[in-house]
Amino acid sequence: MAGESVLGLVLAGSAGKRLAPLTDDRAKSAVPFGGLYRLVDFALSNLVNAGITKICVLTQYKSHSLDRHITTTWRLNSLMSNYVAPVPAQQRLGPRWQTGSADAIYQSLNLIRSEQPDLVAVFGADDVYRMDPAQMIEAHLAWGAGVTVAAIPVPRASASSFGVVQAGSDGHSIEAFLEKPASPPAWPGRPDEALAAMGNYIFDRSVLEEALHADAADEGSQHSIGGDIMPRLVRSGVAHVYDFLQNKVPGADGQDHGYWREVGTLDSYFGAHMDLCAVNPVFSLYNDEWPILTSVPPLPPAKFVLDEDDRVGMAVNSVVGNGVIVSGGRVRSSVLSPGVRVDERASVGRSVLLGNVRVEPRAVVENAILDKNVVVRSGASVGVSPERDAERGFTMSEGGVTVVGKGRVVEP
Repeated sequence: MAGESVLGLVLAGSAGKRLAPLTDDRAKSAVPFGGLYRLVDFALSNLVNAGITKICVLTQYKSHSLDRHITTTWRLNSLMSNYVAPVPAQQRLGPRWQTGSADAIYQSLNLIRSEQPDLVAVFGADDVYRMDPAQMIEAHLAWGAGVTVAAIPVPRASASSFGVVQAGSDGHSIEAFLEKPASPPAWPGRPDEALAAMGNYIFDRSVLEEALHADAADEGSQHSIGGDIMPRLVRSGVAHVYDFLQNKVPGADGQDHGYWREVGTLDSYFGAHMDLCAVNPVFSLYNDEWPILTSVPPLPPAKFVLDEDDRVGMAVNSVVGNGVIVSGGRVRSSVLSPGVRVDERASVGRSVLLGNVRVEPRAVVENAILDKNVVVRSGASVGVSPERDAERGFTMSEGGVTVVGKGRVVEP
């Protein structure tokens, strides 16, 4: 990074309403993922692996479990002045909460003034991916940009749900930044693709501060980085786009290269878990050269017991966390988080079970997400009959996945 000092700001204040009921009692960034992690761990791991070790995580919505996770897990070397610090909404500018992503940073400008970095890396906290931000910073400096946004090519037909970048003929200067356009512009030379913004930005500090002050004074602004700050900087001619597919992460080869999932809905969250379960996963958790970091609960190894007729403890094409016991039950294409129990003659298929879920004897779980501490009673089923699940008040995703909220008991 050519000696430039960088402050990382991770935006983790989102309520994540489309992930309810998983976000009924926690911030979106604190939602568990992959049997061991929290969503925020992916952004933090990417920054830390790239050598960015002064990071503030801006929180707001139901942030207790998120704050606790950051405080207990992300403890860097304070002797070297490195830190990952949760920063709750402080109302420094008056008795009001953050009203948008830009306002969240504006209300925390004291953090930037204190560090006086050359660059500010503003990253979202809710996506599953690997990325080396140092390579994006190198491009930002080479272009002399005031702001650079990471973007990924997506089919134009599906680009309307994203912020879309219209790039100039050079492929990196931005001519327009459009929030969820009805007719997304094509990427130059690729008429069937559009560039979807990923929510990751590199700002020159002075450019960011000036833009935030101008945005705060604009009564018509929604105070959003994508909706307000970026169009303002595009008009100033200082905005550039970085092609995520050009990012070469150590150890991320083949189909793992360029993987990015915005897990803002129950179906995308579920689908990203199913990606992990494939024999050759499109996103691998086993890249030692660019690890996804987190804390590991002090539980014993997973255990599989019984091999008698129809009482066979086994898991196939699945991700299994520590402390799990599969006792005579069968698990396939599923993610089991720490402390899960699957009892004899129970069946779990294509499902995501969060911490300490209990599936009792002869119970069936299919095509479902079960939040922490859910108990599926003996002989009960969930995810088998959408009509029955809806009658019991469980959440049904648009794709037909049944979601059971934290601590609920599923009766036969």
